[in-house]
Amino acid sequence: MNGAQSLFKALTSANLDTCFANPGTSEMQLVYEMGKSDSVRPILCLQENVVTGAADGYARMAGKPAFTLLHVGSGFANGIANLHNASRANTPVVNIVGANATYHQPNFPEHEFIGGNITDVARAVSHWTREAKSAAELGSLGAEAIRQAMSGSGRVSTLIAPTNCHWDPAPDAPVDVTPIATPRVAPATIEAVAELLANGRKTGLMLGNHALRNEGLELAGRIAAATGVQLLAETFPSRLARGEGRVPVQLVPYFLEMAQGFFAQYEQIILLGALPPVSTFAYQHSATSKIPPSCELAVCASPDQDVLAALDDLANAVGATQETVARCPRVEPDAPSGPLTAAGIGQSISLAMPEGATLVDEAATAGLDLYIHTAGARRHEYLYAIPGAAIGNGLPVALGAAVACPDRKVVALQADGSGMYTNQALWSMAREQCDVTVVILKNDAYAVLNVELARVRDDEPTEKMLSMLEIDRPSIDWVKISEGMGVPAVAVNTAEDFHREFQRAMAEKGPRLIEASISQDLQPVVDLILAQQRGS
Repeated sequence: MNGAQSLFKALTSANLDTCFANPGTSEMQLVYEMGKSDSVRPILCLQENVVTGAADGYARMAGKPAFTLLHVGSGFANGIANLHNASRANTPVVNIVGANATYHQPNFPEHEFIGGNITDVARAVSHWTREAKSAAELGSLGAEAIRQAMSGSGRVSTLIAPTNCHWDPAPDAPVDVTPIATPRVAPATIEAVAELLANGRKTGLMLGNHALRNEGLELAGRIAAATGVQLLAETFPSRLARGEGRVPVQLVPYFLEMAQGFFAQYEQIILLGALPPVSTFAYQHSATSKIPPSCELAVCASPDQDVLAALDDLANAVGATQETVARCPRVEPDAPSGPLTAAGIGQSISLAMPEGATLVDEAATAGLDLYIHTAGARRHEYLYAIPGAAIGNGLPVALGAAVACPDRKVVALQADGSGMYTNQALWSMAREQCDVTVVILKNDAYAVLNVELARVRDDEPTEKMLSMLEIDRPSIDWVKISEGMGVPAVAVNTAEDFHREFQRAMAEKGPRLIEASISQDLQPVVDLILAQQRGS
């Protein structure tokens, strides 16, 4: 047995059966092993940020990691943005990164980094990182990478595997792939939180990670019914059980000004699986926390703890056993008509998206209307594509989700600007015949930056300022891009046309793309920001 075989054995022993890959010279022995095996499905991607984003989407839906195959440090670096999203989503991912042979690295060949080794770079987006020093340890390190990835709510593990560690002999020894036990919340903490829920103050229970999946929301719904606590969700949920019959939960708003108004009603917020809600960026003369100083903050469970067990323990502590839980009703709006807007697209999705679908959201400035108008859709799984706010993960997450659950229809809501970061994912969707309908929200702009520009400007924006926010010269033709990568596509600009094309896409299997040119008015958000600035 050589090192590559021992690593492959560790991966398959842990039931890792899917690999998203963009391999090169240093990974050829693993390519060879996969080619001989019936137990692993390799998915070729044309850029590393598609690889890592697809692994993210896959694990969110499969409940277990895929492994990636990345070529040396520069290839890994290409995938960093979406590994950052995965790490913030607490998604389990196992990265296998090839490297020059250990004895060749000191010769400083072209792939070696000037300022350090791959391990230094990997630590920025990985919870666990190791570089193998010999073939003898490659299998055991692979097993440990898997164990680390599956700990807590999910983690990113990265194993650097130099080529000589692949081809040198390795012992055919058993490896331990037993999951690491996730720590439970202490009984004293559960008791203290139960007392907070009984103190009569207006309270929000802010949920994150596994607490937002169906089992977690069912427990949270019972707690809310028994105590009157209001259920909130982190702004960027990695996976949320949503739609008809599901327990309703309110998302914390993204924009600082909206979030401050949202939290003003609460006297205390309890975090369960979520991090404290802070502003994504610091702004001059503005607070960094979305929660006002008058509101107390308490932590029931961190993302590294057993979130579902904490919910179960808390439900028992407050006596929430047989309560009638609030449910989202089914809403069937009228078919939209007239100019195409995000709200109209949301109406069509609510009417036509089938039960059990996966809705992937990187709709950017169109996202709020789309989220509101799909609340009453048939039950579905909602994946916010960019929990780390690194744009360009929507198409890869949709690819990975479709591979993980081929029987679920995937609807990907993708802003046009950020979609260009990873449009190569369309090619992999076509190659694998994934059942994904991509909706491109086309406004020919990085529209959110118009909002951000309003925070810093004292007068009207100049043409030169706006030139850095607009992508209409030339306007991107998504139909040609999509068809060039093997995905059938159509362009629409009215509500009626979108509704017809979306219904057709839901009735057929396989990848499709709808370029939806939308009209949008962000002036109310800009006015809110300017008004608050004048008030300060």
